[in-house]
Amino acid sequence: MNNFDKIIIIDFGSQYTQLISRKIREKSVFAIIKPSEVSLEEIKLEKPKGIIFSGGPKSVYDEDAPKVNAEILKLNIPVLGICYGFQLISHLLGGKVERAEKREYGFARLRLIRRENIFKNLPVEFNVWMSHSDKIVELPSNFKILARTDNTEHSAAISYDGKLIGVQFHPEVTNTEFGNEIIHNFLFEVCKCEPNWVPKKFIESKVEEIKEKVGNRKVACALSGGVDSTVAAVLVKEAVKDNLICIHVDTGLMRKNESKKVLKLFSENLNLNVYFVDARDKFLAKLKGIENPELKRKIIGELFIRIFEDEVRKFGNVEFLVQGTLYPDIVESGSFSKNTSVIKTHHNVGGIPEDHNFTIIEPLRDLFKDEVRKIGKELNIPEDFVKRHPFPGPGLAVRIIGEVTEDRLNLLREADYIFIEELEKHNLYDSVWQAFAVLLPIRSVGVMGDERSYGYTIVLRAVSSIDGMTADWAKLDFDFLKVVSNRIINEIKGVNRVVYDVTSKPPATIEWE
Repeated sequence: MNNFDKIIIIDFGSQYTQLISRKIREKSVFAIIKPSEVSLEEIKLEKPKGIIFSGGPKSVYDEDAPKVNAEILKLNIPVLGICYGFQLISHLLGGKVERAEKREYGFARLRLIRRENIFKNLPVEFNVWMSHSDKIVELPSNFKILARTDNTEHSAAISYDGKLIGVQFHPEVTNTEFGNEIIHNFLFEVCKCEPNWVPKKFIESKVEEIKEKVGNRKVACALSGGVDSTVAAVLVKEAVKDNLICIHVDTGLMRKNESKKVLKLFSENLNLNVYFVDARDKFLAKLKGIENPELKRKIIGELFIRIFEDEVRKFGNVEFLVQGTLYPDIVESGSFSKNTSVIKTHHNVGGIPEDHNFTIIEPLRDLFKDEVRKIGKELNIPEDFVKRHPFPGPGLAVRIIGEVTEDRLNLLREADYIFIEELEKHNLYDSVWQAFAVLLPIRSVGVMGDERSYGYTIVLRAVSSIDGMTADWAKLDFDFLKVVSNRIINEIKGVNRVVYDVTSKPPATIEWE
């Protein structure tokens, strides 16, 4: 994607790395995150206008501390080091980093020594957000101080040529005053970026990239009916036209009436020729007796790709497979970097077996969900569809805790349908990022019609978020929740208890499995 200016963010394990990316993209500059082990050649190939070293939990003198090729600092490309990133720059260039006698967490008062570079046109003093237990006690010989706090003399510094800048605080968090202005100055004053990262440019760039990669060969796409795979398919069709083969596999793990709805949308609104495969019995048979969530994901991914391969063979030699993988999928699957933990395997990432016969095309893998929605609108996908809540690749299988059975699927489908229907009735659907029901594998005693009942528990989950990387539980009105609970218990035989999940991400994930 070299049609627009970009910033490379090198990740050292910071909890704020994705936030840095978002702050940059909000200014219409493309930001791409790379692991600390990124090669010098790869950086040169990307042709960035600037580089950011993220923060991180380690100390530069730890044996297992993430490092980076020091030659990056000699590329004549502006580099901004944040917290650990600043300490690493200093360490690599001969400065001295030590454990601080007094750690600095939370607010600190920053005093500018020089109002230049990233601090251009900013006040002499303002509050910043600190989070560090090490500090730079000696700058590299070719650096000068830009700012200090009472506790940290070298709170910001810059090389004499103005190309290497470091800050000990976090400009990307909202707690730092003028953080947006600092990032703005780095992008436009220091790196001389043009704000040309817009949906139309992204689509044009991706279409050309896919044309070059695919040529006149055939491409297959598994259309689940979710926003991600649909946007990916419509985007790829722009590049390959009639060489796109779309297949919808009904796994039996879909929402109520899902396959019927999405097939109608694909044929009537999006002009996609979709082939339908009913594989419900196969998936249920494979999942019989399986309770472990990771094993469920692996089984679904394995079976899905085998069925998909069988169907694709009917169309001759098809070399490419389109997937709607997004950036959060990569991060949570632990396939981004050696510094990244596996949170859960995503259907589009680790759930697919390695021995498949396709070259994977993932046109959306560097994007967050809200960016995908913007791309979808630009591609003229109906807005009510683009705004649909995320739905996991393994479907309802990861919303049933424990074994997946037909009876449990039917209970969950009905509960989920009622919840979403009431959200739409009360004009609340668009106010939450994602909402769904979860079926617990436990039963509890209740009283229904003066008789003892022994039914399942349904959990309602609704969250507010921007990109799915973090989320807060949605503060839905109690009267609304009462309506949903009453409908579920009255209309679904076998359910006698409804609870609401009030856990944020982190510590929880949005989905339960």
